[in-house]
Amino acid sequence: MTTPSPWRRRLAWGLAGLVLLLLLAWALRPAPVTVDVARVEVAPFVDSVVEEGRTRLRHTWNVSVPIAGYLQRVGLEVGDAVEQGQTLFRLEPSPAPALDPRSRRQAEDALHAAEARLRGAEANLETTRAERRFAEAEYERYRQLRQRNLVSAADLEQRQSQRDRQRALEQAAASAVEAARFEVESARAMLAVASGTRDEATTPTLAVRAPIDGTVLRRYRCCEGSVAAGEPILELGNLNTLEVQVDLLSMDAVRLAPGMAVRLTGWGGGEAVEGVVRRIEPAGFTRVSALGVDEQRVPVIVDFAEGVDPQALGLGSGFRVDAEFLIWQREEVLQLPTSALFRAEGEWSVFRVEEARARRVVVTTGRRSGLVTQVLEGLAAGDRVIVHPGPRVAEGVRVRLAP
Repeated sequence: MTTPSPWRRRLAWGLAGLVLLLLLAWALRPAPVTVDVARVEVAPFVDSVVEEGRTRLRHTWNVSVPIAGYLQRVGLEVGDAVEQGQTLFRLEPSPAPALDPRSRRQAEDALHAAEARLRGAEANLETTRAERRFAEAEYERYRQLRQRNLVSAADLEQRQSQRDRQRALEQAAASAVEAARFEVESARAMLAVASGTRDEATTPTLAVRAPIDGTVLRRYRCCEGSVAAGEPILELGNLNTLEVQVDLLSMDAVRLAPGMAVRLTGWGGGEAVEGVVRRIEPAGFTRVSALGVDEQRVPVIVDFAEGVDPQALGLGSGFRVDAEFLIWQREEVLQLPTSALFRAEGEWSVFRVEEARARRVVVTTGRRSGLVTQVLEGLAAGDRVIVHPGPRVAEGVRVRLAP
């Protein structure tokens, strides 16, 4: 048996140590980082703004009481259709309060006194009429005598003056009779309300009519009773003028323009409804968000597209909808998930997976819409990028795809 030479033993021990070091380095090397990836793809892209809105009527009419009075019961209910000129409700004069016994006695005495004055005025009228007839006869005789030169011109003028004076007295007496009759009617009316009731057959009423063809949106008052001038009774509107108001953040509102297409969803139906931006109001307002942050909002008015009947869809005033404003859209746009982007050295970058390693790539982005972003330069369709890269992901790090 031959003994191995010393150099062979050293070579064997050296190889064993090298293998041991390799095994130790392999055991201590960092484990691959498990990452989620997504592919860069070409797909339809829509740059839009989505916000909740409310339907409303462009014009509404509040029908109120023109004068104070007594309102008869309103028979119309919310949702009833009305035509222009149709009677909405009626008003009566306010009823007088019932009289107490003392006031009733005074009213009876006032009636008797008025009737007595009427009789006196009528007697005075008969007297003045007789005197007027006598004065006219006297004037006629003197006129004939003057034609024969039997009386002077002064006598004729005196008789004419007496005739004119008697005519004026007769007119005054007739006016006094008329005034006395009004007093009698007034005194009788005071007695007629002694019980506090009203005669519906003879009570005059004022009919308030509909100003438009439309629908009753709200009924402020239904029951009869006294009302003050200007008190609202009904609210009317035409559902054909239905529109949508969306309060957008001011930074989103400046990206819109009249005539821009809008997609209305979330209204309760299965399909989206098309709309058009009609007006972006020039004045904004401050609204506190659910997180307590002050937000500057701008009202944007959206009309339903031509051919869309909101009434046929069952929509009314004050209904909730989701409005998606279509700012820009294309059928083929290179895009990636927005969650894959991060800022590095002042530039937008992503980690692209190449041969099981993460490689940082600088990209040029375009439009952003929610969860996806347009890619202009730096990537190609089919590239795999890491989404939500954590602090362990760096340039050249080995990665393992999550199942």
